[in-house]
Amino acid sequence: MLDCARVLVLYAGGTIGMKASGRGYVPSPGYLAEQLARLPQFHDASLPVQQDDGRPVFVTPPSREGRRVSLTVKEYEPLLDSSNMGMEDWARIAEDVGRHDAEFDAFVVLHGTDTMAYSASALSFMLENLSKTVILTGSQIPLTTARTDALDNLLGALTIAGHFEIPEVCLYFCHKLLRGNRAQKQDASGFDAFWSGNFPPLVEVGIDIKAKWDLILQPTGEPLHVQTKMNPNVAALRLFPGITAETLANFLRPPLEGVVLETYGSGNAPDRRRDLLDALRAATDRGVVIVNCTQCHKGTVSATYAAGIALAEAGVIGGADLTPEAALTKLSYLLAKGLSPTDIRSQMQLNLRGELTAGQGARYSFRER
Repeated sequence: MLDCARVLVLYAGGTIGMKASGRGYVPSPGYLAEQLARLPQFHDASLPVQQDDGRPVFVTPPSREGRRVSLTVKEYEPLLDSSNMGMEDWARIAEDVGRHDAEFDAFVVLHGTDTMAYSASALSFMLENLSKTVILTGSQIPLTTARTDALDNLLGALTIAGHFEIPEVCLYFCHKLLRGNRAQKQDASGFDAFWSGNFPPLVEVGIDIKAKWDLILQPTGEPLHVQTKMNPNVAALRLFPGITAETLANFLRPPLEGVVLETYGSGNAPDRRRDLLDALRAATDRGVVIVNCTQCHKGTVSATYAAGIALAEAGVIGGADLTPEAALTKLSYLLAKGLSPTDIRSQMQLNLRGELTAGQGARYSFRER
C-alpha cells in the first residue's frame, strides 16, 4: 500500500480560489473544492472524493517517491481578500493548527498575497514549539484561469508539506520555500512575488527538490502551544526628509505601545534634529518600545554612523535584519505576553524563530569560530 501524508488545507481566501464575475474576480464559497476535484494533479480520478466532517478530502496521484498526499480542505467563512485580514484572522488560523495538530502531518494555508508576509510572520511567533510544517501560499492569478501560477504554487506547497518535515511557518511561491518571518512581497504583478533578501530559501524546487537542512530550525521537543492573543497597539512609521516633530509626537501618543521605525540605510535618522530625538526619548521613557528597521529591502541596522547612534541614545533599539513585517508582529506578540518594556526590548533583539541574524563579530580567518 502506498504511503500517504495527511495535510489540512486551511482556505482563508485570496486570489487563488476566486472566480470571474461582472465585477472582476470574487471569492465564491465551494468553488475551489469543485476545481480541485477536476484537476488530476490534486485528485486521483480513480478514487472517490471523501468527506471528513463535511470537508472534502482529495488524494493526489503517487509522487516519484511513491507517496500520496491526502488533502482535507477547510474553507473559512467568509473568504477574505488579504487586505481585510486582521489579528483575529491570524488567531483563527493558529487555533486551527493547534486544534488539528494531532490529526494531520502538515498544514497549508491558502491566503491572499498582499498581507501574506504579515500573516506568515505572525504565525511563526504564535505557534510556539511548532514541530510540523506550516506553509502559506496563494497566487497572482486564480486557479481556474488558463495561464496561472496557482497550479505550481499549490502543488509545490502540498508536495513539500507531504514529503518533508520542516518544523517552521513558511511561505511558498514561485518554486521557493521561504522562512515565513523573513519573507516580503516584492512584486505586485510578477509571478516571483516574494523574496527573503536577508536569508536564502529553505527549499528550492526544480526537477529535484533541494532542502537546505543546515538552515532549517530544529524542533524544540516541547508540546505545541498556541498564543492567540496579539496586542493591537503597535504601528509602523517610515521616516522621510522633513518630517516634523509634531507629526512624530502625535504618532507616538497613547495607546501606542510598540513602534517599528523604518529608517534610512543602515538604521540612520537625522541626528541634528533634537526635536525629533526628544520626541522619541519621551516615548521610550514612558515605556513605548521602538524598534529601528531599515527601509532597504536588504541589509541590516548597525551603529556605524552618528545618525544611527543618536537613535540608540534616545532609547530606540536596533532591529538587526528584521523585516518590518516580522518586527511589527513580533512586537505585537511580545506585548501581548504582558512583559515589561525592558524585557520586550531584550527579547526583540533575540532570535526567537529564525527571524533575525544574531550579531557576530568580524571574522578574518578560520580561527574565529
